[in-house]
Amino acid sequence: MAGAPDGGTVLSEKMLAARFAEVVLPHLGDALSLARWLTGNQADAEDVVQEACLKAHAGIAGFAGGNARAWLLTIVRNASYTWMARNRPRSVVAVGDLADLDDVSPPPDNDADSPEAALIAKANSAAVEAAIARLPQAFRETVVLRDINGLSYREIATMLGVPQGTVMSRLARARGLLMTELGGRHHEPA
Repeated sequence: MAGAPDGGTVLSEKMLAARFAEVVLPHLGDALSLARWLTGNQADAEDVVQEACLKAHAGIAGFAGGNARAWLLTIVRNASYTWMARNRPRSVVAVGDLADLDDVSPPPDNDADSPEAALIAKANSAAVEAAIARLPQAFRETVVLRDINGLSYREIATMLGVPQGTVMSRLARARGLLMTELGGRHHEPA
């Protein structure tokens, strides 16, 4: 470490690279997943994550510790919206590249190894993915951050710049919309 003009210390390039590898690289899968949900497709998500990594690398010296995953996902979220504002007309609505849920789906039951069970599970997963993609942006973003990326209400509130109560409200409304769309109403016997 060398002395900085303001009396602080400057991290060497080697130390910055090591910190980047420790803080950012373990969460690239989550970053790509979030970018896919926000941009709507894999190619755009890769561009966004590349931009986000450049920003994270530039700001790694200022990372004060805490939840590295939430820090990176905040950068990805901001990079996604900046990228979409630059590259898409406002009238375009992304519906999502929905392969992400395959990565977070529970492992199949051993009892459900039949082709019929596999087909039903795939149809259910596709229905959930499509329903999430049709949610309004604020709701979709909140569901993806909480239920897919597993961030806390506090982390999401900080990331989105809204109160925690707003996060909880959006999540409840989003889940309600999903349940309604997916037939979450109770089935009564005939």
